[in-house]
Amino acid sequence: MARRPPQNPRGPILVVLHQEHSCPARVGRLLAQMGHPLDMRRPRFGEPLPATLRDHAGAVIFGGPMSANDPDDYIRREIDFAGVALKEDKPFLGICLGAQMLARGLGERVGPHGAGAVEIGYYPVTPTQAGASLCAEPFPSHFYQWHREGFGLPRGATLLASGETFPVQAYAYGKAVGLQFHPEATYSTICRWTTRGAERMNAPGAQPRHAHLEAWHRYDAAVERWIGAFLERWIGGEALGALQSARISAQ
Repeated sequence: MARRPPQNPRGPILVVLHQEHSCPARVGRLLAQMGHPLDMRRPRFGEPLPATLRDHAGAVIFGGPMSANDPDDYIRREIDFAGVALKEDKPFLGICLGAQMLARGLGERVGPHGAGAVEIGYYPVTPTQAGASLCAEPFPSHFYQWHREGFGLPRGATLLASGETFPVQAYAYGKAVGLQFHPEATYSTICRWTTRGAERMNAPGAQPRHAHLEAWHRYDAAVERWIGAFLERWIGGEALGALQSARISAQ
């Protein structure tokens, strides 16, 4: 009788990407190093999302140039999918667009800054007491940003970090965490985005390309340490244990 291969002790992570050549960058690398296979889906290009996360350890929705307010069917499907993670009490991480989709699904408005400002570059982010306790590593003073829309704090959510231009920078709701910033961004990520999206650096509040690269050298080591420690606790459900959070009601 043939022996069955040993099961992976850590389940796969559902990873949602939005462009043809997008990758989960540092977050994907760290999750894979922890022993989690990555189940990567691109609903924008017709790849389906699972009806349940029963066979997954958690899910991450990454960013993209589109808006959580766009009328495309795949946007609606992804917002609904975040609700699946909440209902099944699975760890969920939304990064930038993913955080905005989660906020929309929780009934919060997503939209541009009233003065047209953007955050494109490295900006200071201040943790709340809850945010500072997410993991053992200190919360970094600056994170990489690339967005023109933001959101308010969803009802029942816990604020984890704030910023000056876009006040809500991170929040938790049950086992879900939304991050407006990009801890997954590597040096090559920044080089790619500032080249392909060079015109966006002309927007009010955006930083010039050289400032992005210089700031990476200054802040990235702290970001690397923090996101690694955070992911370990997030996927185990430990990072949110001390937070007062709410669970989504069954629809």
